[in-house]
Amino acid sequence: MAVRKLKPVTPGQRHRIIGTFDDITASKPEKSLLRPLKKTGGRNNQGRMTMRYIGGGHKRRYRLIDFKRDRENESAVVKTVEYDPNRSARIALVEYSDGEKRYIIAPEGIKVGQKIESGHGVAPEVGNTLYLSEIPLGTVVHNIELYPGRGACMARSAGSYAQLLAREGKYAIIKLPSGETRMVLAECKATVGTVSNSDHALIKSGKAGRSRWLGRRPRTRGVVMNPVDHPMGGGEGRASGGHPRSRKGIPAKGYKTRSKKKGSSRLILERRKK
Repeated sequence: MAVRKLKPVTPGQRHRIIGTFDDITASKPEKSLLRPLKKTGGRNNQGRMTMRYIGGGHKRRYRLIDFKRDRENESAVVKTVEYDPNRSARIALVEYSDGEKRYIIAPEGIKVGQKIESGHGVAPEVGNTLYLSEIPLGTVVHNIELYPGRGACMARSAGSYAQLLAREGKYAIIKLPSGETRMVLAECKATVGTVSNSDHALIKSGKAGRSRWLGRRPRTRGVVMNPVDHPMGGGEGRASGGHPRSRKGIPAKGYKTRSKKKGSSRLILERRKK
């Protein structure tokens, strides 16, 4: 997907950069794969606000995404590539030979009419899902499982990918989008290719109203609050606010919050880049 800059005919369009949506092939989603999506406004089940700056936004419906790709050694045909309001990546509607339809995260370069597969002995081509034990070393992958059979949970956002570096015993070593290098069980699945809509990072909304459409309310900086409201609040004039920290008092910028006793630490070979 490419991006285009609008002519500055209004203040809101002066700095706006939008996607061209060239890769979209259908305007209406598959009804059988839609589910209701209720808005919380940042409130919990007791009605108390637990997350600030959430509220409003356009009404959405959730698209059921197949993150498990558990129909093994069956080919499916790509029917459409669609926009999903719930994620930055594009989604693709695929249909199996028995008529079952599913949504998947669309990889970069996927085309309508293309056939995709998953399982053992599948060719390592874009859109196919294989076990990490069978993917050639150096291959770029996305939609990576962390636990076998639980479904993909890593490298799912627009333009993201990981690289399979090596295999040691029952583990595969992958380099994640954050720069972290870690070991994952080789029985886990991953999809070959890069996630679609890589130009998503170039998009600029151009106005505050678009944030409201997305359900984001205006965010108040801690330094402009009173001391009763935030640790960085108070002071005469434009005071800097002291050490950067959260509303709860947890320091930011360098303070490590990860538990030293966490069991998965032994699987992390190299920490993410700061």
